[in-house]
Amino acid sequence: MNAYTAPLADLRFVLHDVLSIQTLYGRLPNSDHVSTELVDAVLDEAARFVEQVLAPLYQSADTEGCHFDASDGSVRTPQGFKAAYDRWVENGWNGLTAPEAFGGQGLPEVLGSVLKEMVDAANLAWGNYPLLSHGATEALKHHGEAWQHEAFLRPIVEGRYTGTMCLTEPHCGSDLGLLKTRAEPRADGSFAITGTKIFITGGDHDLSGNIIHLVLARLPDAPPGTKGISLFIVPKFRIGRDGVQGERNAARCGSIEHKMGIHGSATCVMNFDQAQGWLIGQPNRGLAAMFTMMNAARLGVGLQGLGLMERARQNAAAYARERLQMRSPSGPKAPDKPADPIIVHPDVRRMLLICKALTEGSRALALHGSSLLDVIERTDDAATRQHADELLSFLTPIIKACLTEWSVEVTYHALQCFGGHGYIREWGMEQLARDARITTIYEGTTGIQALDLLGRKTLQTQGIGLKHFLTMIVEFCTGHTNDPPMVEFIAPLARAAQDWQQLTLEIGKRASQNPEEIGAASVDYLFYSGYVVLAYWWARSVAAADAGNHSEAFKRAKRDTARFYFQRILPRTQAHAAAILSGPDNLMALPAEAF
Repeated sequence: MNAYTAPLADLRFVLHDVLSIQTLYGRLPNSDHVSTELVDAVLDEAARFVEQVLAPLYQSADTEGCHFDASDGSVRTPQGFKAAYDRWVENGWNGLTAPEAFGGQGLPEVLGSVLKEMVDAANLAWGNYPLLSHGATEALKHHGEAWQHEAFLRPIVEGRYTGTMCLTEPHCGSDLGLLKTRAEPRADGSFAITGTKIFITGGDHDLSGNIIHLVLARLPDAPPGTKGISLFIVPKFRIGRDGVQGERNAARCGSIEHKMGIHGSATCVMNFDQAQGWLIGQPNRGLAAMFTMMNAARLGVGLQGLGLMERARQNAAAYARERLQMRSPSGPKAPDKPADPIIVHPDVRRMLLICKALTEGSRALALHGSSLLDVIERTDDAATRQHADELLSFLTPIIKACLTEWSVEVTYHALQCFGGHGYIREWGMEQLARDARITTIYEGTTGIQALDLLGRKTLQTQGIGLKHFLTMIVEFCTGHTNDPPMVEFIAPLARAAQDWQQLTLEIGKRASQNPEEIGAASVDYLFYSGYVVLAYWWARSVAAADAGNHSEAFKRAKRDTARFYFQRILPRTQAHAAAILSGPDNLMALPAEAF
């Protein structure tokens, strides 16, 4: 009873009107083929695939889950997943954005992100398998040797292999300096990898002929801490330098986790017992290579949050238009019926508008981040690349954390619109709420993202990424100073930007005296930043809608939703600022034993 339709109209609006990607890619080398016609064709075909192939499996896979065979450590995915993956590969989706040199189509990452939003809205659990393959592609592309490109990267791009990312161990989560997995050199240039990794998405499954694990481990002479971590390629079936697949490697799934959600996604405990591995990148520089994969995955998880928001919003709005309950306070709106549809009630509209405002604003933010990836990858101008890299580095924790936290909020409000039916499995809303929970945790919890944003990406860099975004706001506000229809958005946006800058300076000043200030302020600063960033994208969306060839209904919907955002959601920044300025004492005073 839970449906999904790809939001093609809004996707086209963001790509063509808000981001003007034809202009952007027209300026980038070897990118002028990214025409409006090509983009629209990709969107149409992607929508057809996810609606017809993936969406019908969403609820059945949740009920069935994955199947683990302890006798050989094998995992079987839910019914229909393998056939869907085969069609995914057959239709060329697996290599959409991968380099043509390795068998991909070389299309922009922004189109890959549009596809990913659709995939994750249609079937989040299934979408986890290609997500990790995309991350492995990025790591191998940037850090692998030529022979590794042919032996591992090309088969992943072609869909014959899939990838995983093996970081976490039972005794260490985000503190990777504590990891114990060992890598011992062998005479043939490979390494024997020994250790246990947990929470490995897609650690084993039946979709592809081989699985390529990217594993963090320590060499025998490695220094302690994060400076002694190396990254290794460990295939499920052994592969030599000639690329020939051999016997089963000593890398096996020990068990699968029984989770709150995403039941169709196999989350594995992986045991490596002197498994064949190949070093990727430089010794003791594994984190640099792994962060290439992690940053791609963090943006991907943000898109997971967006996909869940969109599906939840769609179903809640459809239900609210049909469900009859009481009469409107201002008089009957459906006098021919025994009651009015609940969409006439102010509080239902509040919930639906929160869903709409956060979803559509997040889409512009996420796709902007993806377009920055394309600038970094494709430009031949060093200054342009550096600017895009600094801005994306700043935005990545905001995209990952805010979009996933907002997915929890949106799925909550959407479920609430259904009342008691939202709690019933058949309607599918409780599944969306359960699935959303993990997105705030994997690839770095919200707290980790917040520390990254405030500590590393803002204070340690003297706020370079923040300055870039503030410049975008100032230029936009200046450009619309004499635009009467935009006044209601320009003034509060300009004020929010100034307050954001002053708050950041105040945190930096306090942190120089007390380092606890950073940890105490970080999560509130993350949300504060996210709400201001979304205000910018909503103001831009209104301006783009007014300037474009759109119906009056479309323009009004954008303006009314933006007005709701500015008046009802942006003020949340005031509460976050008050919490930040209260300092760390109210967090640190209570003795541990008193909790």
